[in-house]
Amino acid sequence: MDIDVLLEEQLMWNFPLLMSLMVIASIYSLFVHRITKIKLYQKQPLYFFFGLGLFYLSIGSPLTTISHLSFSLHMIQMSILYFIVPPILLVGIPSALFQRIRGIPIVNGVSKWFLSPRIALIVFAIILFMYHLPVVLHVFLQHSILQNGTIFVLLILSFSMWWPIVSPDPMQRLSKEAKNRFAVLSGILLMPACLLFIFSALVDGLNNPFLTQLTAHLCIPSQSISLLLPPPLHTKYDQAFAGFIMLGIHKIALTATTRIESE
Repeated sequence: MDIDVLLEEQLMWNFPLLMSLMVIASIYSLFVHRITKIKLYQKQPLYFFFGLGLFYLSIGSPLTTISHLSFSLHMIQMSILYFIVPPILLVGIPSALFQRIRGIPIVNGVSKWFLSPRIALIVFAIILFMYHLPVVLHVFLQHSILQNGTIFVLLILSFSMWWPIVSPDPMQRLSKEAKNRFAVLSGILLMPACLLFIFSALVDGLNNPFLTQLTAHLCIPSQSISLLLPPPLHTKYDQAFAGFIMLGIHKIALTATTRIESE
C-alpha cells in the first residue's frame, strides 16, 4: 500500500466518536434548558462543551497519532485527557442537573461501584506508572484491547480523583485546607511515573515504542520521522521533558481548577 495512503489512515478523524459527543452535548443542552435557569452561553455550559471538545481532540483527532512521535507529545495528550478534561466537564455540570440525574435509580446504583477519591488516586498512580514501564508498554501496544481498556480505566479513575475538588454536589467538595492536602498527595503519588521518564533519560534513554509501532505501519525508519521534531523532542532528553511536562500540567490544572471552582 502507498505510504501516503497509510499516513492518511493513521491521521484520520474519529467521526463516530464525534457524533456520539454531539449527542451527549445535545442531551446536556436539553436537560440544562429544562431543569435549570442557566443559559447555554453562560460559563458552566461553555466549560462542558469545551471539555467535550478537548476530549475529542485528545483521542478522536490526529493528535492521537501525532502524540506517538515523542514521549513529550504523548504526555501532553495524557495530561489533557486525565488532568484537564475531567475537571472541566465536572465544573460544567450544574448542581441542580446533577441532583436530578443522581435521583435516577440506575445512576445511583452504578455510582456505588466507584472507588473513593483517595483510593482512586492511588490506583490511578499505580496503573499510570505500570503502563509506562517499557516491558508493560511493549505488551500493551501489541494488544489494542489491553491498551484501550487501560486508557478507559484511567479516565474513569481520573474523574474520581477530581471529584472532591470540583464535584457538582457542593456537599461532596473538600474544604480549602483538605483540597490543598489532597493536591499535595496527588503530586506525590504521580511523582514516580514522572521520575521514571526523567531517570531513564539521565541513564541512557529508551526507545519510543509508540513511534516504533507507528513507523512499522508506515514502513518508514523511525529516525526519518523523529528528526522532523525540534529538539529535545527527538533526543533521549525527550523522556525527561515528558516527565516535567506531566508534573507541570498537573500543577497548572490543580491551580486553575481551584480558581474556576471558587468563581
